[in-house]
Amino acid sequence: MKKFFTILIVMIMAGRTFAGDLEPVDSPLLKKYGTFCKATYQTGKEVRRLGEAQHYTLSQNGNIPQMKVSYFLLTNNESRKQVIAVRGTSNMENALVDIALKLKMNEKVGIRLHTGFSQAAEKIYQQIQPLLKPGYAISTTGHSLGGAVALILAMYLDVDDYDISRVVTFGQPKVTNIAGAGKFDHLSVTRVVMPRDLVPLVPPLDAMDINDLDIYWHLGKEVILLENIDYAVLEGLNSMLRATRFTQEQLTKKNLRHHQITEYLTMLDKKIPEAKQVSYENSFNLFNLFDDAPQSEN
Repeated sequence: MKKFFTILIVMIMAGRTFAGDLEPVDSPLLKKYGTFCKATYQTGKEVRRLGEAQHYTLSQNGNIPQMKVSYFLLTNNESRKQVIAVRGTSNMENALVDIALKLKMNEKVGIRLHTGFSQAAEKIYQQIQPLLKPGYAISTTGHSLGGAVALILAMYLDVDDYDISRVVTFGQPKVTNIAGAGKFDHLSVTRVVMPRDLVPLVPPLDAMDINDLDIYWHLGKEVILLENIDYAVLEGLNSMLRATRFTQEQLTKKNLRHHQITEYLTMLDKKIPEAKQVSYENSFNLFNLFDDAPQSEN
């Protein structure tokens, strides 16, 4: 009975739990942000060239050496827009060792966050804040761990009353818990994923964490890039339960191929100019989480 009520509480706290005919996605717009993410792995000269092609100037191309994190800030003074893009890491297998760290309260945003991601976001914020334009619409984007940092950057900007236009991430791992996701559910967050990319599924759901109601939880709308022109959109609990047998696989160079930003861009190309939204069937059962969980003595 205790298990049932725990699951019920999780579902209530999670908010929207259905999948269906959500608002169609803008594939060219996602491709634009995916291109920004790809540029984070390129040289400053290439970033500048990309920015100019999109009518932006490169305001800063920086890095946090001790964390092996880099980023750039683009500014368009005519449209009064700025874009912050954060790079992922070239060594995913080593970096993901840190994903399982416990959440820690972040005083600035008032929620529990992954410590490593929030530290990187804080350092980037300190560097770019003098270059941010009051009244400009700011978007953040990033691939992989860079997507996690980009999301937390948006939270920092939000609490300081900047105008957050949108957050678009690709293959982003989780950064906070249910309460944290709820506090920032007013942000326009689009997480682009692929079915066999394992990184957005980590840390995986854990039965003991659910008992403590301190589960790593995703924010925003999840766009799943399927084959050809198809895609699906999930939110809330259905997004979190997109855990399949693949979560039991170990991260290897073979399955990390599905995590590369170039793979994401290839899948988006197939959805331009036409894309078709389809239903996504979740084969995961939340109640199964507790089959092997230790029984409480109470």
